[in-house]
Amino acid sequence: GEDLELDTLIPDSANQPYDMHEVIRRILDDDEFLEVQAERAGNIVVGFGRVDGRSVGIVANQPTVFAGCLDIDASEKAARFVRTCDAFNVPIITLVDVPGFLPGTDQEYNGIIRRGAKLLYAYGEATVGKITVITRKAYGGAYDVMGSKHMGADVNLAWPTAQIAVMGASGAVGFVYRKRLLEAAKNGDDVDALRLQLQQEYEDTLVNPYVAAERGYVDAVIPPSHTRGQIVAALRLLERKMVTLPPKKHGNIPL
Repeated sequence: GEDLELDTLIPDSANQPYDMHEVIRRILDDDEFLEVQAERAGNIVVGFGRVDGRSVGIVANQPTVFAGCLDIDASEKAARFVRTCDAFNVPIITLVDVPGFLPGTDQEYNGIIRRGAKLLYAYGEATVGKITVITRKAYGGAYDVMGSKHMGADVNLAWPTAQIAVMGASGAVGFVYRKRLLEAAKNGDDVDALRLQLQQEYEDTLVNPYVAAERGYVDAVIPPSHTRGQIVAALRLLERKMVTLPPKKHGNIPL
């Protein structure tokens, strides 16, 4: 049945966190979730559960820790889990709310590009059924990494609250409309009011999930309360999934 409480789970403010465990429990059978490595890299949640009696692996961003950003530890934790699911033929459900990779020289010096690529590789190589649900933010390279259509996910769903873009409106307006904002400042206009207006335009025209659906990045925009039913249908469809790979010993994961 439909879980109407999911329809009100996402806060009105895009910067307000919520606990992704709530979403996970409402999707799985009997609210039972076996989390793996819960004490490590809390900004990503991985674990096992059942949907309609079928075993599934869950990979989900956690907005309450680092706003759900991907960092080195989270990327490696999720990559290992995705490869484990693929090794034992367990379908993967990915829940996405990711504003990007965690910024900072510490991450860069320690190899966030190479180590973040492990997760990208793991999703790309996995031949099990891959179902992705975008609950809120899906920004930039981190969106691609988290089981996106571009990396071969089979079924991509989005909630109406999904924001799929290169970056968030507040950051993008400063880049895209820089000249217009400078001109407004020179002319003595209200720059803050113009910035808010441009942010709203950016959100209305580019960030909403319907634009992504038009371009084929997501298969459907669904009410949150329909999520479990859609996942059950997708899992039944993917039971017969067969992938033919070229004859080679193995790929070359970025280690």
